[in-house]
Amino acid sequence: MARSCDPELIVVVAYGKILPKALLDLPRKGCINVHASLLPRYRGAAPINWVILNGEEETGVTIMELTEELDAGDMLSAERTKIGPEETSEELYHRLKDLGAGLLSGTVRQIADGTAVRTPQNHADATYAPMLSRDMSAMDWRRSACKLHRQVRGLLPWPAAATVLSGSTVKVLASRVSGNKSDASPGTVVSLGNAGLEISCGDGNTLLITELQAQGGRRMKAADYLRGHPISKGTILS
Repeated sequence: MARSCDPELIVVVAYGKILPKALLDLPRKGCINVHASLLPRYRGAAPINWVILNGEEETGVTIMELTEELDAGDMLSAERTKIGPEETSEELYHRLKDLGAGLLSGTVRQIADGTAVRTPQNHADATYAPMLSRDMSAMDWRRSACKLHRQVRGLLPWPAAATVLSGSTVKVLASRVSGNKSDASPGTVVSLGNAGLEISCGDGNTLLITELQAQGGRRMKAADYLRGHPISKGTILS
């Protein structure tokens, strides 16, 4: 089918497989990909999630030539953007989608008029962003409040951070680092109310859970959840 179309250029966006050489060699002006990171960092399937999970302050979009190696082709253009301190992977996805669309349009014009500049990647600087898994969901309250907050932000919309509360697993869909200190054991509910559930963390700081979702339920404010599921101060999450 592709050969009968005789394409000049093939553009790939959010496609999780490496194209076969026969297809890569088909278009006269090559095959290009829109990748949601600043290559060569965060090659792979989930760059948007991993930049948040790892606490990066900046990311971007790179337009690159496709090769038979994962995200390793020459770069044609790139644009940077700061990551907001409270930005989730869902929010960043939508920003990078718009950023990438504009960057792609300009790059295609440069390819068409012959002004595109190809820059080889420094493969020694490459890092990878592997696929997410359900195994990443469980919140270990021995970790710092900052890292747990990044887990909540970075695992949206799937698989989502999760914890066990009063014997039931709940997804933690929004949080914030409270700025408060606690000497309670990690995972202890130190306060609860209209603001949400405040939980002690391994570094002595606390994390405020503001939105959650019970199994089989809908997303809701933590305060609304507490009205139907009374929890005592001192309850331990796991």
